[in-house]
This record gives sequence, structure tokens and C-alpha cells, in this order.
Amino acid sequence: MLERWILRNRNTLVEGLETLKISNKILKILINRDFKNFDDIKNYIYPSEVLLNDPFKLKDFQKAIDILISLVESGDRLRIVGDYDVDGISSVYILYRTFKNIGINVDFVIPDRVKDGYGINTRIVSEAKNDGIKFLITCDNGIAAIDVIKFAKENGFTIIVTDHHDIQIVNGENGNFEKVLPDADVILNPKQDDCTYEFKKLCGAGVCFKLCCELYRKFGLENKINELIEITAIATICDVVDLEGENRFLAKKGIELLRTTNNIGLNAIIDVNSISRENICSYDIGYVIGPCLNALGRLDSGMKGLDILLCDDKEKAYELASEIKDLNDKRKSMTLEGFVESLKIIKEENYLNSNVIVIYNENIHESIAGIIAGRIKERFYKPTIVLTKGEGCCKGSARSIEGINIFDLISENRDLLEAFGGHPMAAGLSIKEENINLFRDRLNKSSRIDKDKYINTVYIDIFCPIQEIDYDFVKDLDKLEPFGKSNLKPVIGDKHLRVYSIKRIGKNKNYISIKLISTDDKIFDFVYFGDAEEFDKSFSNSYSRVELERLYSGKCNMNNQFFIDVLYEVSIDNYNFSEMIKYFLLKYRF
Repeated sequence: MLERWILRNRNTLVEGLETLKISNKILKILINRDFKNFDDIKNYIYPSEVLLNDPFKLKDFQKAIDILISLVESGDRLRIVGDYDVDGISSVYILYRTFKNIGINVDFVIPDRVKDGYGINTRIVSEAKNDGIKFLITCDNGIAAIDVIKFAKENGFTIIVTDHHDIQIVNGENGNFEKVLPDADVILNPKQDDCTYEFKKLCGAGVCFKLCCELYRKFGLENKINELIEITAIATICDVVDLEGENRFLAKKGIELLRTTNNIGLNAIIDVNSISRENICSYDIGYVIGPCLNALGRLDSGMKGLDILLCDDKEKAYELASEIKDLNDKRKSMTLEGFVESLKIIKEENYLNSNVIVIYNENIHESIAGIIAGRIKERFYKPTIVLTKGEGCCKGSARSIEGINIFDLISENRDLLEAFGGHPMAAGLSIKEENINLFRDRLNKSSRIDKDKYINTVYIDIFCPIQEIDYDFVKDLDKLEPFGKSNLKPVIGDKHLRVYSIKRIGKNKNYISIKLISTDDKIFDFVYFGDAEEFDKSFSNSYSRVELERLYSGKCNMNNQFFIDVLYEVSIDNYNFSEMIKYFLLKYRF
């Protein structure tokens, strides 16, 4: 992987910051991230409801309110059509709880990932018609369901689409690309060209939150809004939308509420996964709670996600939470096995020299192809497509790097595909097995590929020798939470350290514990979750295999000359009622 490190080092004078009670190091990180004035820093550190935009600027918002209030009065049935991921499950929960509380006769369905695929379909519409339902509302899907919405309208349905995905672009009759919208009665999606809503980066649950808050206000139920915020926070973090502006407020406020949540199902998930309730942070949501809910849609049914979020029986909730944890553990095991198998295929087939890595592995469950593609992309910093055997044809997921539009690359080869969809950084596709090799060859010969984009640029937020990291600074980092897209955990740099010892750790001995000597001769323990084999190879190339073995044996002394530059993260580890600073190695150079 080609890589360059860039140290952010901006100098901006910001007055009045003493009232915000932030350290000089935190201030330096914010200035290096291009915060330029007091108000911007204040709104970032202490986001408030003032960041919430006027929901009535959403196109069709009043029309949606009017239809839903009319359902309270008429008693006509409404069916929610969701999606099987965290954002979809959360969106259904927000709509269902709100509609029930204001008196709408409502139920919901979530498509099966394998049998139905993504979003509303004709089967769902037909079943609703057979059930005597005439009103449908989608959440986290629907904006691209042109034909299905047309089918529903032809069958007499009133349809509200709530979604946050990009508007579909198709080839028009004149050969030009044009945007198309479904013929729904109402479309709530801030990404519509003629929608005046200022903030375009809400997740699906965020759009539903705006709608349901206003309904609660109309019915004098403002006291119920907080329970919506904590669910919206989970979706906002897990759907990897930009954690800025409105999203930052929702995520930060939601995390605070989750620490004292009354939701029986969420409490069960928190306890079963041994999450420290008072210290819940974006990591716990993004890497524990979210994946548990996602595992249901991948390997079982997203409907069970609603079962636990709506559960009012504590014993039943804990049974479900244990079942969900086991399912997520299975998903993690399947993902690791699939990842290792895929790395072997890459090596055996010499795909590492490809511009676009395309792997076919029939042993991978189609629901985790995207996770594996993402991991391979991160490992080698190349666009990656992972394909596996599906029903009727091969199915797969694509993940890309900055500057390489994978959607456009795939679009060039649509004649080889059964179906595809996505956006510049990720896509899903279906293809016949006999077309895979030609598909791979065409992708790698595409004129759209710019080799300059294959250099992974890593930005360093602050240079800080490890011996200068103290508890106050690490705890101060919490003020920058929640971390996620557009607000990554700060990357810290140090150089000219020395390697003192190395050992393999983890169940499969595929991670590294490494002791590093600072420039003032103190020893610090680091953990590296990257490619251990590549680390060993890189050290051996810079020094020697013999010296590497000495480090593993623990026979090196403090005066060795095995120099290393590092990029790292820090956090506080609370274990057995004691606190210690943990150091995580992200990148290295010998």
C-alpha cells in the first residue's frame, strides 16, 4: 500500500476560549481540523437543539403531517415498510412508537435480506392490499423504487416515502443522465433538488425523527421525544453519516440518554454485552450495539430487532439479547473466516497487482460480503468487490477508496450484470458466474482509473511525544465525542521511538503487543490490530529477521537502535475499578 502522512499544523488565533474549558492540545486539534472561530468550536463541543433545522423546510412535510393526522381521525390502517439494517430497524421503531402513541392503526414489515432484497417490493404491496390496507409509508428505502411505487399507486395506495439515499439517476430518452423520483403522494428526502431543508446528511431514522417530533408536538406529547433521540443516535452513528451539525447534536444527546435509558431491550443488549452503562460512547454503539442489530438482518430477520426494541418483558428481552449476541458472535466468526479465505485467494490468484480487486468465494454468506470487501479495501487500499453464490446468480458488494467512483466503474459494465445499485464509495451487484472473469478484466482496464488516487493519505491531528500524554488529555478527548464519519478519533504522531519487544496476542495470535521506548527512555505498551505478518515483514526488511526473532524472544536491551515512527490513538481503560491509558498503534514506519 502506498501511503503518505500529512501533519496538520494550522495557526489560528481564537479569542474567548477560556470559557469553554478545553486544554491547549484539544484546541490545537480543533484548529488543525480547520475550526476558525469561537462559535464553531462552542457548537461543536457543546452542540444544542439550536442545530436542529426547521422540519417544515422538508419538501412535502406539511402534506405528510396532514395525511397522518387524517389517519388518526379515520382509523384507516397504515403499514410501515422498513429495511433490515440498523438504520431501517431504528426508523421503523421511531415511526411505529410515534404512530401508536398518537392513535394510528399501524403495523410494519421488514423485507428478508436474501428472499426479498432491499426495500419495498411488489410482494409487500400485494400482501398489504390483501390485508385491506390502503396506506403505506417507507423508511430508509423507497426513493429508488420507481416501478414498485407505480405498481402500488395503480392498486389504489396512498404512499409516503421517507428516505435519505441519493436520488436515482437513469439514462434519459435523449441520452443524457437525469434524476427520477417515484410517483409517491409524499416524499420526505432532503436530497431532492427542490427541497429547501438546509442539512442534507440525515440518516433514514433522522428523517423519521423530524416527522415524529412534529407529530408529538401536535398531540402534546413532547415528553416522549427523548426516547426517539436515543434510537436516532444509534442509527446516525451506525449508518456512518457525517457527525456534524444536526447529526452531531442527535448523536451526542442520544448517547447521554442511552446511559439512563428506560428501553428494556436496549438495557438487555447493553448488559449482555458487558458495556459500561455510565461510559457508553460511539465505539459501543458502532462496534457492539449496532452490529448486534445488524446481525439479525444479515443472518436471521430484522423483525427480531423490533421485537427486542419494543419488548416490555425483562426476562424475554434478556433471552432475545443473548440470542442476538450469539448471532453476532457467529457473524464475527464467519467474517474472519471469509476474510482469511479471501486473502488466500488474493495471494494465490495474484490479485494484489490489480487496480480493482474482484474476488469470487462461494463459501461467503452474501450478507457479509460487504464487510469483507471493506476490510480488504482497508488492508490494501484498493477498490474491492467480493462476490459469492446467491439464489439464481452470484451476488456481491463493492467498496472503494477516495477518488475512485466504484458506481461509475460498475456502470460501464452493466451489460454483464443482472442488477446493481449504489453510490461512489459502495455498491451491490448481481452477476452470472460465467461473466465474472470478463467483468474483472474490464474493470481493471478502465480508463476511469487514476493511479494517483491509490496513495492513502493519512492526516495527523497533532504531534505529541508519547511521554507527554497524560490522563487529563485523554479524558479531555471525550469532549470531541461522538467519533465517526467526518469526526474521526484524533490521530497522534510521534517519531524516533525504539522497539523494545514484540509478542503475538489474540485468539488466533494475529495481533501484536509491542513495547516502545520513548525519546526519554520510558517504556510504553502498544497494541496493533493491523496485519501482524506485514509488520514482521516490514521490520525484517528494515533490519533483519534475526533481530525480529530477538524482539519476539524478549532478549533486546534498552539501547537497541530499532527506530520506528508511529501514528496512534489513546483511550482510558476502566478495569477492576482502576484506570490506565491504553495506546493503540495505527500506522508505523521503520
